[in-house]
Amino acid sequence: MATVLTRGGKVPLSERSDSDRDEKPGPNPSTLSVNSIPPLGAPKEEKRFFFQRDRGYDPDAIATQVSVFDDPDTAEKYQPRPDWENTHRFDPLARWTWAEEYKIVRKIDLRIMVWACIMFMALELDRANISQALTDNFLGDLNMNTNDYNLGSTVFKLSFLCAELPSQLVSKWVGPDRWIPAQMTLWSLVAAGQFWLSGRGSFLACRALLGMLQGGFIPDIILYLSYFYKHHELSLRLGFFWTAMSVADIMSALLAQGLLRMRGVEGHSGWRWLFLIEGLLTMLIGIFAFLLMPAGPCQTKSWFRGKNGWFTEREEKVIVNRVLREDPSKSDMHNRQPITPRLLWQSLKDFDLWPLYILGLVFQIPMTPPAQYLTLSLRGLGFDTFTTNLLTIPYTVLHMITMLAITYVAEIFGELTFVALLGQIWTLPFMIYLNAVDTTLVNRWILWAVTTLLLSYPNPHPIQVGWNSRNSNTVRSRTVSAACYNMFVQAGGVISSNIYREDDKPRYKRGNRQLLAVLCMNIVIYLLVKVYYVSRNKQRDKKWDAMTEEQRLEYLATTTDKGNKRLDFRFQH
Repeated sequence: MATVLTRGGKVPLSERSDSDRDEKPGPNPSTLSVNSIPPLGAPKEEKRFFFQRDRGYDPDAIATQVSVFDDPDTAEKYQPRPDWENTHRFDPLARWTWAEEYKIVRKIDLRIMVWACIMFMALELDRANISQALTDNFLGDLNMNTNDYNLGSTVFKLSFLCAELPSQLVSKWVGPDRWIPAQMTLWSLVAAGQFWLSGRGSFLACRALLGMLQGGFIPDIILYLSYFYKHHELSLRLGFFWTAMSVADIMSALLAQGLLRMRGVEGHSGWRWLFLIEGLLTMLIGIFAFLLMPAGPCQTKSWFRGKNGWFTEREEKVIVNRVLREDPSKSDMHNRQPITPRLLWQSLKDFDLWPLYILGLVFQIPMTPPAQYLTLSLRGLGFDTFTTNLLTIPYTVLHMITMLAITYVAEIFGELTFVALLGQIWTLPFMIYLNAVDTTLVNRWILWAVTTLLLSYPNPHPIQVGWNSRNSNTVRSRTVSAACYNMFVQAGGVISSNIYREDDKPRYKRGNRQLLAVLCMNIVIYLLVKVYYVSRNKQRDKKWDAMTEEQRLEYLATTTDKGNKRLDFRFQH
């Protein structure tokens, strides 16, 4: 019978009480004899999708794979810090089956991921309904033109960008379970307040306030989800996360069909009712977020979620240990610990993440202006308000399918760079068409079809966000890098919002040439990012392979290198 060492001697594992296991972390393998350690699962590459599992798949087999916690020489170096919120569930001797693990992941999906998607849909409703408002003479009612619209988009994205890092730092300090619901209720007030817009000044003020209050929401959520999921699981869930954004776009188009017909009710425009009602809907979701977001996997008990919480003690143990066994760095900060200025500076100067930040800056620029101007372009082609809103739905549906497809492909084949590059290659022929053809002479349905296919590109955003998280390798760096990456994405949005100009319409010849040039540049940048990470890994392989086993153990025991600066870390690409 397997045993563990206690101060009173050896105690059989089966006789350890829950209190014994929960009051302190599990035993360090370095204190145990080989015979006292329960066996691990057979080493194998995890079958991540049900369609990959062959007939030999045994759901009752031990799923616990080897990790640094199983080696007495390295276990000590990776122990969770004592004040980590899940330390009482850490146990290097914990074992579980594949059936248990997959069942728990499905439970996390239902309890945590579904609500995260609903909250993201609320964000998208309040930041993207401006596109539906444009079809209802929004600019004319406020005496504005398309340049004013561009300025509003720029102000929003600049405010969003500036709020990213401060919001992430606040979230890390007070906890995303508190900060995210607060964000939602605050921005919903501003979103609903757009009902009373009176002109260019109030429009710009609301855009700025919305950007400041919504900024940081996405990296806050990503940090929160990393508490529950392994790396590959998080990447796939982020695919569904951004799919929720597309679902919100479809819902917004459908809601606009009814809400914009309220034009004239109480003497107000339909777009005013659109902003008011969708803002109030978001406020309701924000209030429920206070009740439905636990602080972490071991803090789900509450009056609303139940006195026993969402997960049993056994499930909490599996959640904690499976995540830590894959990435021990997730226990290097607790979930209410602020980022100090010194830690912030260490993260900001991490040059190994800057290639991903550059990708975040440029990868969506070629697609954003056609998306932002789609409803205006369709109205210019002669489609009425309601047909225009319906015609935005097909590309959104196709975009969801292609985005999920490449997210799965990236994980199945373990290839991030080349799969992410497919979005640029997809867009290239359609961008060439827009540059080569006089679109004022083309049948409007053909032009709609070309634009729809262009905007259906497989968006690598979920891949790149997960990629950024993997290559961070510490909670501190992951916190800051998620915000930095999204800041660069918003900066790219600022650039793209000023490419189509009033003096360049209706063909936007100058703008489309610029978009084609950026698109060609992006293809080169993706290839350079691949080369960079391959070469960085080769440099580390050379140093690590030159060390003896004793030197490696000495390095692990004495190194001051942190996160992705460790010689035993390899960048994913």
